[in-house]
Amino acid sequence: MIVLAPALSRCAVGVLIFITLTLPYVANAADGESVHVETATSTSTIVIGFVGGFVAHNNRHHGSVQFAERIRRALPQGTYVKVFENRRRKQAYAEILRLLDSDGDGVLSSEEKARARIILFGHSWGGAAAVLLARELRRQGVPVMLTVQIDSIAKMWQKDSVIPDNVAAAVNFYQPHGILRGEPEITAADPAKTRIIGNYLTDYKKNPIECPNASWADWVFTRGHVQSECDPRLWSQIEEMVRERLMPGNNYSTTSSATPASVTLP
Repeated sequence: MIVLAPALSRCAVGVLIFITLTLPYVANAADGESVHVETATSTSTIVIGFVGGFVAHNNRHHGSVQFAERIRRALPQGTYVKVFENRRRKQAYAEILRLLDSDGDGVLSSEEKARARIILFGHSWGGAAAVLLARELRRQGVPVMLTVQIDSIAKMWQKDSVIPDNVAAAVNFYQPHGILRGEPEITAADPAKTRIIGNYLTDYKKNPIECPNASWADWVFTRGHVQSECDPRLWSQIEEMVRERLMPGNNYSTTSSATPASVTLP
């Protein structure tokens, strides 16, 4: 019997998680299809999403990409909606700053920052990327209306459970089974400034979801994690949250306060 040292055991677990995350997405990598590309010069209403693992930003088999296409059609014209690979966070950050810079002088004024109406969402590694991007925007004094994490998984050097105080509201959806299971609880760095809408648990062993585009590797190794991404009930809830904040006539503030909540979905 071979006994691994604690450090080696942790390393082995990390490698296993990396392989598990990689296998399904490499299997689907060739399935990406071209989608609408945003070309806005400047706007203050921005929805940015991040896909998980090594999924391509335009792979229509994945829930984040499907949601972006659907919400783009539903929101007012001029709303910027785009999905990035989770490793392209810096690119998304630069794009947001460019879009907010309405006078094109290369500097964000207090007025340009105040007009920002930004929503960030992501699945798996993409959920963590959304929180990290919100932190980076905080350093620039840019507010975020809402962050949405779907079975969020942070890389070993990241932390996705604490929401920065420039975020008005945040919501977390997770499932508890398998090698890959999302962050079960997010909290606010400053509860007086950030409302935690809820930490929503869905047990897909009790309420399974059909995922016709899932690969065999998805289904064998990360079934619950994959189901969280293709759950139409979950995405409908997210769509409602986004629409009620960004549709004309809905006066949501970019600052908020509330009591954190933990909820189990039916």
